[in-house]
Amino acid sequence: MGEENQTFVTEFIFLGLSQDLQTQILLFVLFLIVYLLTVLGNLLIIILIHMDSRLHTPMYFFLRYLSFADLCFSTSIVPQMLVHLLVKKKTISFWGCMTQIIVFLLVGCTECALLAVMSYDRYVAVCKPLHYSTIMTQQVCLMLAIGSWASGALVSLVDTTFTFCLPYRGQNIINHYFCEPPALLKLASANTYSTEMAIFAMGVVILLAPVSLILVSYWNIISTVIRMQSGEGRLKAFSTCGSHLIVVVLFYGSGIFTYMRPNSKTTKERDKMISVFYTVVTPMLNPIIYSLRNKDVKGALKKLTKTKSSSQRQ
Repeated sequence: MGEENQTFVTEFIFLGLSQDLQTQILLFVLFLIVYLLTVLGNLLIIILIHMDSRLHTPMYFFLRYLSFADLCFSTSIVPQMLVHLLVKKKTISFWGCMTQIIVFLLVGCTECALLAVMSYDRYVAVCKPLHYSTIMTQQVCLMLAIGSWASGALVSLVDTTFTFCLPYRGQNIINHYFCEPPALLKLASANTYSTEMAIFAMGVVILLAPVSLILVSYWNIISTVIRMQSGEGRLKAFSTCGSHLIVVVLFYGSGIFTYMRPNSKTTKERDKMISVFYTVVTPMLNPIIYSLRNKDVKGALKKLTKTKSSSQRQ
């Protein structure tokens, strides 16, 4: 049948992470636990920051937005993946696929920008502590947050427009567990070079540029920390920035691997596993890392539980 006679695709079929029934059940239980931890952890961070006035600082202002982005990011992918692990035919409509890509890219790219902003906040806190309150004003924080969401919206708009301007005829089986541009481009019925270049250019803007800013920030932080006389001050500074760096390595590393290399004709199992890192694992790790390694968040949690227990006694 000629390409011109093939009908346009109205739905896509996912191959998912595994075809084995037992493996799918195991993955369902594992990802359900991870998703519940993600939702509860990020909601807890948002509630604690909102309720405790001691956490009304620039660092926690950005952390609240990061938790919200993680919540949306995970919810745009994981619930559908859980359903697909329980059914034989894993389908999504053409418009459903487009919506998933728009939301996934919007919150994912916003998170990329937020992580860079948070590294700049830590740089000012450690390297210019005396000027911190005058540099990181409420207005500056708000502008940086708006800028992060605007950059996420721009990248989402460009990538989605280029991806769905291509025709999709006949072939509709995606060797993946969710709609992601690199996996979808393999089904396009036209040359994908211009779309791949557009996605690569957006990758430079939202992945490589923030990573460069983060590396410069941390280089200055480490240089400042090494010069500190106090061992306790050194430890506190490394502790504050260490948790941020763990998230950055996991999130950007997996994202750069997926979006900053040539798009092959086939999706390997390794590619799907790497996608799991930034779609499932990282959104769960953020609240765990920031809360378990942070005295302020622990203090806010204790204060909240004490308030609840005292109100119940009354």
